[in-house]
Amino acid sequence: MKYMYSAEEILNWKKLQLVKGGRLTQLEWLLDIAGGIDWQNLQKLKIDPCFSVELNEPLEALTDIWDCYCEENVPLQYLVGRCPWRDFELEVSAAALIPRQETELLVDLALNRIDKTVIGHWSDLGTGSGAIAVALSRALPGWTGHAVDISQDALDLAERNLKRLSPNINWTLHSGSWWEPLKPWWGLLSLVIANPPYIPTELFSKLEPEVVDHEPRSALLGGIDGLDASREIIRDAKHCLSLGGLLCLEHHYDQSDRVLELLRANGLGDVEYASDLDGVRRFALAKRLN
Repeated sequence: MKYMYSAEEILNWKKLQLVKGGRLTQLEWLLDIAGGIDWQNLQKLKIDPCFSVELNEPLEALTDIWDCYCEENVPLQYLVGRCPWRDFELEVSAAALIPRQETELLVDLALNRIDKTVIGHWSDLGTGSGAIAVALSRALPGWTGHAVDISQDALDLAERNLKRLSPNINWTLHSGSWWEPLKPWWGLLSLVIANPPYIPTELFSKLEPEVVDHEPRSALLGGIDGLDASREIIRDAKHCLSLGGLLCLEHHYDQSDRVLELLRANGLGDVEYASDLDGVRRFALAKRLN
């Protein structure tokens, strides 16, 4: 069922909602993802008072979502249950972190550094919603994929996304901590990507309320210095990667030097960093060379 509204009705509704709180970009995200108004039509609403548009949901339903967001700091993605990421739309829930735009770049960095013509095994450690796993399975359809998470709720969510977005592709879900469930494939993994928990304990309470109150702490907290999970992943990487295999890690904005040191100290080579869209060193990459 569709719901027809005039430009005047939509614009007046937006003004009323913004009085409650939040930012215009967030409200327009809600109109796009839940309401079905794309960016082009959002612009038409602003310049053509005679323009009308169909919504997937009535404004009353969108109001309820916005009220919950403003009053309880629940992320809009969780309230809507969906999140656009790369060239697809993921189901999301409080079982896993909301995929960030920065992590899209991590996938691109990885794919640009491998030979896609050589068939191998990839792994997404700490898959969460399955965002990285979906991206890798679609980009490397001939490879064998392994998505790992210690949370069964997260694995259930990842499975739904993989079945819907990457059907008929060779991927498997594994329950466990980091490399442990992948022991049968140690030494065979050609590409491994991980976005582990990396928020230092003392910084956690300073994050936005919608993150602190609603996103899973186990996927955020990385110990006193934020590097507990990264150390564990890097420690075993040389045993698990294939010869020439690539490890790609996301980390906190101020952890680059320490992560690079850990990679070198644990026998990995071709160690390098990469920056996010703001020029911040956010990613570390390394290979097993011997």
